[in-house]
Amino acid sequence: MQQLRRGAAVGTLVLAVVLLVISAATAHNITKILAEHPEFSTFNHYLTTTHLAAEINQRTTITVCVVDNSAMSDLLSKHLSIFSVKNTLSLHVLLDYFGAKKLHQITNGTALAATMFQATGTAPGASGFVNITDLKGGKVGFALQDSEDIDAMYVKSVEEIPYNISVIQISKILPSEVAEAPTPSPSEMNLTGLMSAHGCKIFAETLQASDAAKTFQDNAIGGLTVFCPLDDVFKAFLPKFKNLTAAGKISLLEYHGLPVYMSMSMLKSNNGVMNTLATDGANKFDFVVQNDGEVVTLQTKVVTAKVTGTLLDEQPVAIYTIDKVLKPRELFKKEAPTPAPAPAPEEDKPADAPKSHSRRHKGPPAPAADSPADAPSDDDDDAADQTADGNGVAKLDAWRFVLAGISGLAVHLLL
Repeated sequence: MQQLRRGAAVGTLVLAVVLLVISAATAHNITKILAEHPEFSTFNHYLTTTHLAAEINQRTTITVCVVDNSAMSDLLSKHLSIFSVKNTLSLHVLLDYFGAKKLHQITNGTALAATMFQATGTAPGASGFVNITDLKGGKVGFALQDSEDIDAMYVKSVEEIPYNISVIQISKILPSEVAEAPTPSPSEMNLTGLMSAHGCKIFAETLQASDAAKTFQDNAIGGLTVFCPLDDVFKAFLPKFKNLTAAGKISLLEYHGLPVYMSMSMLKSNNGVMNTLATDGANKFDFVVQNDGEVVTLQTKVVTAKVTGTLLDEQPVAIYTIDKVLKPRELFKKEAPTPAPAPAPEEDKPADAPKSHSRRHKGPPAPAADSPADAPSDDDDDAADQTADGNGVAKLDAWRFVLAGISGLAVHLLL
């Protein structure tokens, strides 16, 4: 009986290992999938250029409706801006899984699917939905929700990872005047107006009244990421803001912007130090982007803020809301946590004294719960960079430790 129990335990552990391996293997990369099919090279190229590829790779339960190079030529002949091309292609990314089998077994013969274009919040009404109709005889049609005709036909399945991602070919681009409509260039965007309309009015008004506003607008052309504190947060901070010098106020505002475009998928896949619009030579004014699954935090040496929402994520500009004001150490040294003093040297004791030996090997005290333990001192900068660079290796080593531990336990149970 005991041997049977051990065998059952080992079987359970082996199954757990198999499931872990399968889970890791199901991660998809749309660029690599399409790279094996040269007839979709143009579609694949624009997925990368518009950063849609990274967003697709971050999602699960998704369907990508690709078109061949000839159909893409018809779209490109319209000479749309890159932003309009992104909107159009995002209309071809369905936020549900439709494999070949499911397409031919649609309940009641029709299904309405939301697209990535609808998820951006820029699609008015239901213009970001697609109707899928099983026409029988092996034919399946695709059309925009407000279209009276079938706009494109199902051609074939390209690749399926069941219930994770399905890549299917359709006959042509789904026509959408809304998605193809001209979008304002970054220099024409009303950044502060957008922030004001979505819960960051106080920060936006403060920025608009400052010389920092021009810095933000000028960077919008080449790439800009803004982290705007929500109204309640910035309102509570205003007394401290008013006590800053004129130069300090500008630096504080510019500290909430990055001189590069960072989509949410980029933030979730990158850890490390980021320069800001306030970075200038000796004035570091940087902070650390740290992600933990779906949670992205911004860690200064004074405070840690969490990204709470997305107001805009359209290359080359992204605007996110955060739950705290970012305080750079350069302006708030008094609020930065003071490193714990080094322990006083012990009096000389016999080498074999157990108590002395124990203290020499004791680690540093854990940081207090209320202090930002993730806010490193200046001496920790290099260590932080090394941690960010070695993140992938650490994750791989962690998997090795897990698998080794499970294997060891299985052997122990069999003995």
